[in-house]
Amino acid sequence: MQFIDQAEITVQGGKGGDGIVAFRREKYVPAGGPAGGNGGKGGDVLVQAQTGRSTLLDFRYQRHFQAEDGQRGGPNNCTGASGQDRVIPIPCGTLITDADTGELVADVVTPGQTVVVAQGGKGGLGNRHFLSNHNRAPDYALPGLPGEFRRLRLELKLLAEVGIVGLPNAGKSTLISRISAAKPKIADYPFTTLVPNLGVVANPQGDGTVFADIPGLIAGAHRGVGLGFDFLRHIERTRLLIHLLDSTAPDPVGDYHTIRNELAQYTPQLGQPLTERPELIVLNKIDALPPGDTLQDIVQILSNYNPVCLISAVTGVGITAMLQQVWQKLSLTADVVEAAADLG
Repeated sequence: MQFIDQAEITVQGGKGGDGIVAFRREKYVPAGGPAGGNGGKGGDVLVQAQTGRSTLLDFRYQRHFQAEDGQRGGPNNCTGASGQDRVIPIPCGTLITDADTGELVADVVTPGQTVVVAQGGKGGLGNRHFLSNHNRAPDYALPGLPGEFRRLRLELKLLAEVGIVGLPNAGKSTLISRISAAKPKIADYPFTTLVPNLGVVANPQGDGTVFADIPGLIAGAHRGVGLGFDFLRHIERTRLLIHLLDSTAPDPVGDYHTIRNELAQYTPQLGQPLTERPELIVLNKIDALPPGDTLQDIVQILSNYNPVCLISAVTGVGITAMLQQVWQKLSLTADVVEAAADLG
């Protein structure tokens, strides 16, 4: 399946039904008067978050969605039937904005969450509505109103608590395949991973924590260089960032600053700036270091910024200690959120 995380669609609420002009003419009903019914309301267009959907691929083939029109009113004061609503299923984690104004319409996160994105038009009034002492036989009615029309931009932002970032070939895919059941493509050339990969890792509480491998970050990613600009948005919902560095690279410290600079240049729509997120520095491929090489100087420098873990994603060395650090940091961020909620 192709990974499509952006789409633009148009939505149109149903037109309200027209009111009608009618009069009662039954036998034995003197001066029956006006009896034209109101038109029915047009259907609404709604979006609904559903599990089991992981991309916006469906919207590549269908981009216009319209609800059913309301029915016209009937005689004998009968109101027309309302139009049926149109429900559009979308993946959890989809951000919806108005394509014309840039206004945030909804952030659909919870499964089953439903949001009206285009209102149906009101039904027109039948002539019975205009009966008065001055007008005993109104011969006019109102047409139904058109439904709301909008152009919407959909952006899928993955629901992951931990984001793994790093330069191409740092070992992000190998790491996520080691700690979870994810099976991403792994090769020894840059940009092997072309789409984000999700993996669920069992945590000490007994449930699962979602990790995301964010591909394509290189210098200039925030300007669209490489693939990073397309996928930086998927870090926005994360509570913790893992900076994965290749310990065999010529300058791991410089690589760390390269990624930090790209995160600093990106302005998220959701949450705090990326550089203010809790983070953990992980030096990978320690099994591939030539004999005699030492990481002490590198670790000492990087430790001035954040805690450092040494691992080998291939052999599994250091993975358990790294995950313990992850659980500890996630627990701390959860405590901060709860304390802020109590103060509020």
